[in-house]
Amino acid sequence: MSFVLSICLAILMFGLIIMIHELGHFVVAKLGGIKVNEFAIGMGPTLLKKQKGDTTYALRLVPIGGFVSMEGEDEDSPDPHSFGQRPIWIRIFVVIAGAAMNLILGFVILVILTSTAKLVPTTTVAKFGDSSLSAQSGLQVGDEIHAINGRRVFIANDIDFELMRDKDGKVDMAVRRDGKLVELNGVEFSMAKDDSGNQYISRDFWVLGVEKTVGGVIKESALWTVSVGKMVWVSLIDLVTGNVPISQVAGPIGTIDVIDQAVGMGWETTLSMLALLTINVGIFNLLPIPALDGGRLVFLLIEAVRRKPIPAKYEGAIHAVGFLLLIGFMLFVSYSDITRIFTR
Repeated sequence: MSFVLSICLAILMFGLIIMIHELGHFVVAKLGGIKVNEFAIGMGPTLLKKQKGDTTYALRLVPIGGFVSMEGEDEDSPDPHSFGQRPIWIRIFVVIAGAAMNLILGFVILVILTSTAKLVPTTTVAKFGDSSLSAQSGLQVGDEIHAINGRRVFIANDIDFELMRDKDGKVDMAVRRDGKLVELNGVEFSMAKDDSGNQYISRDFWVLGVEKTVGGVIKESALWTVSVGKMVWVSLIDLVTGNVPISQVAGPIGTIDVIDQAVGMGWETTLSMLALLTINVGIFNLLPIPALDGGRLVFLLIEAVRRKPIPAKYEGAIHAVGFLLLIGFMLFVSYSDITRIFTR
């Protein structure tokens, strides 16, 4: 797939993710009696607009996301239907609604993927590849993998993530064998390298697949959503603690490159990437960082404790600083993306 088409697809994917996010804010704001001045799809100059009630619905030129403009969201307003005048529990729900919609979108995508799969994968070892090191280290067919390096495993996706995090090709496993929990220390795997030269474990076994049921699809999709969320959260912790260098963080350009690779692998991989991105956006937005929904949530929780809000001018200044820091971070990771792409 050409890089230009990948850019277009990335714009559409992020546009959908951001639009769904803003739709969450919009719907809950309306239900909570908050005046919404504008709900826009896209950014930049207005192409079409229609006034309905107090709200202007607009279609804008640049197809990247959208926004919700609520009365009194960033400044004081005496309007009884302004954001600041509504009960704090309503405002909290409005703030978290965007991220919640991202997670719901991720779940729906994973339901589609699970429903179209021939079988639902389990955590039970079905067979090994030739000269499997893990089999030689004590892992057996029929073992149900319970934990890897002390971290609980619920679905096959958890197995891949925990193996991916390992650096030396040896992991400790807890497996359920003949109804008993068995500890396997130092299970070995061969190591492979990605395009950037980073080593990772090459899984040398397959897991058992079971027939689909409606309940099984819903359960697997829910656990898969939680698993992806855990991946995002653990990856953020690894980044903060230095276990993962910041140079490995993918920015907008790196994400386009990953989407380009995903498209080449088929629509299932592309949808999986979309699910990962929307869940990533949902969780990242809830981080307690100024300018993000999580930062706004912190101010609301402080207001709930103090029983009075922090003055809007101070909160606005803090969010402005947070926004500038986020822009700086995005520029840095974009530079890293370019360097990584052209030096691999």
